[in-house]
Amino acid sequence: MENIEDKKTRAAQWFKDLRDQFCTSFMEADTGSFDRKSWKHKGSGGGEISVMKGEVFEKVGVNISTVSGEFSSEYRNKVKGTEKSPKYWASGISIVAHMNSPKVPAFHFNTRFLVTGQSWFGGGADMTPTFINQNDTKLFHSKLEKACQNHNKEYYPKFKKNCDEYFYLPHREEARGEGGIFFDHLNTGQWDKDFSFVKDVGINTLEAISQIVKKHKDQSWTLEEKEQQLIKRGRYVEFNLIWDKGTLFGLKTGGSTEAILMSMPPTAKWT
Repeated sequence: MENIEDKKTRAAQWFKDLRDQFCTSFMEADTGSFDRKSWKHKGSGGGEISVMKGEVFEKVGVNISTVSGEFSSEYRNKVKGTEKSPKYWASGISIVAHMNSPKVPAFHFNTRFLVTGQSWFGGGADMTPTFINQNDTKLFHSKLEKACQNHNKEYYPKFKKNCDEYFYLPHREEARGEGGIFFDHLNTGQWDKDFSFVKDVGINTLEAISQIVKKHKDQSWTLEEKEQQLIKRGRYVEFNLIWDKGTLFGLKTGGSTEAILMSMPPTAKWT
């Protein structure tokens, strides 16, 4: 039987491999290349930030990390499996893409494997357009639904609902975007099947983003449309700094501030 250390190794390697696939696909759609920077965790391990700024992607970050340490006493009771020990291990990938064109949506994706006294997968993907295009929404969701349906018929409606509820700005009383899927604490007792699902989510998300970017990247846009995009980005910033649990997790566990705030758009406006 495979032990937890083998599972950690396989998960961390997959996140690295998926990082390379995303970066390759994004560079094929643009004229830029990724700049990479490594960082060390305050506990053990670290990560690598990959950022590209080009003609299509105004700013896209593809980050990976594998870290371990101990949760602080104030944060420990917020995480499952820490009743007997504050120690944790976590590995994952996080992607945020902000586009030059307001005709192309912003995209977010992440998956992770976390080990405390328990272990589980979490993550998801969502899309935030400035101007809603029903065909894009249908394509994005169909790819995510396909990833879910291959494993459990109940996943897509459940994880879609999770996403709609999570990526919501209560102070604005509005959704952040057009949704997607979001899941956490996924442990069915069949690790290989859970891992296979996580991999399918990653591949299908890459396919969806690549197709939508290719479809819209060369369309013309106006300064008025760009202004609307900047205002929409302001909402994105508000969510990530006020409501996002991943941002808080990274800051509370000694992660790289630069990597954590990679999700911030290069420019934004408030009116």
